[in-house]
Amino acid sequence: MIPSLRRQFNQRFSSGKYHEFLRRIDEACGTHVQFRLCETPCFFPKALLDRMAVDGKELIRQLVESPDYRAKSEASIPSEFKVPNEPEHPMFVQVDFGLVRDSHGELQPKLVELQAFPSLYAYQVVLAQTYIQVFDLNQFEGEEQLQFFLGGLNEHSYRELLRTAILGKQYPDNVILMEIHPEAQKTLPDFLLTEKMLGIRTVDIEAIKRDGKQLYYERKGRRISIQRIYNRAIVDELQRKQIKLGFDWRDDYQVEWAGHPNWYFRISKFSIPYLQHESVPKTWFLDRLDHIPHDLQNYALKPLYSFAGLGVVIAPGKEDIEAIPADERSNYILQERVHFEPIIETPFGLTKAEVRVMYVWHEQLQAVLTIIRMGRGLMMGVDHNKNMEWVGASAGLYR
Repeated sequence: MIPSLRRQFNQRFSSGKYHEFLRRIDEACGTHVQFRLCETPCFFPKALLDRMAVDGKELIRQLVESPDYRAKSEASIPSEFKVPNEPEHPMFVQVDFGLVRDSHGELQPKLVELQAFPSLYAYQVVLAQTYIQVFDLNQFEGEEQLQFFLGGLNEHSYRELLRTAILGKQYPDNVILMEIHPEAQKTLPDFLLTEKMLGIRTVDIEAIKRDGKQLYYERKGRRISIQRIYNRAIVDELQRKQIKLGFDWRDDYQVEWAGHPNWYFRISKFSIPYLQHESVPKTWFLDRLDHIPHDLQNYALKPLYSFAGLGVVIAPGKEDIEAIPADERSNYILQERVHFEPIIETPFGLTKAEVRVMYVWHEQLQAVLTIIRMGRGLMMGVDHNKNMEWVGASAGLYR
């Protein structure tokens, strides 16, 4: 994307440096990173990243600031998972874009999906820093140092923003990162780095107990009061694994949420049919579809609340749609496909990139970082890019 940096990186790349990069990432995280890391970062023009950050902010505000949408999105929250004391806006939002060519040949961002849920806020900083350090990227030609924080943030101001958002006014000892079987999650590196950054502890959701209006967990024979929860537990995983909890989401506990669970449903694939913006592809709830399009190869069928691409069907057949029971169709969308333009030059040919813009909404809504996923398959997930090199998770850098 920045041709001079891409040429220099490709010319200087070595498998030895890549394996050193992988070793350094594992060392920094204190555990092995299980998902595939791309051999290269992506070098984006700042103006393009700024454009996506602005577009994403407009989409988020369009939903949050609409009383009409707020009322309609009540239907998105399952009654058994509706948590009291919902704030006026989400704290963490991710907006994923693909890059397409318009009729004039210019690259334009197109929405893939959005989700009001935390992402890899601690890990992604380490990933970007390690790319820069191991591959000596600030020694490349050019006067300016490579950057990866958005919105004018730096390492110090970003850490303080995250600290304030996640801890609030609570002591770290009473703030937890809540997840389902965290030791088994591929996102464990982010949990460990979050602990290191903020001094909080990761707690398995099954270990949380209630005592009246109080929540707590036990550690080394001591009862630890939970005053604030940084929620990383995903409801559809709870349901799939049939996990029994020691508390009820619907009860009004004396606890604060760093990322209130209701927003996970309100800003999600459920939102997309309500959005009006040039970056948003045509999208319908399946139960409101007048007719099945004849060119289904240009569409994707998506369940509303799946995570990490589970259940998504690219170019579905008519039989895929008709197989969904009528009473389940409100839980699916049919979305115009985003045909990603391959733009990253690699030894294996041009490769596609999906850009996730990460937001924190504390005192104000601001874009803070990006996550990049590179691939040459039908989708960007691991299952569609097996046995490939120069694909996988990456970082977005700019000058």
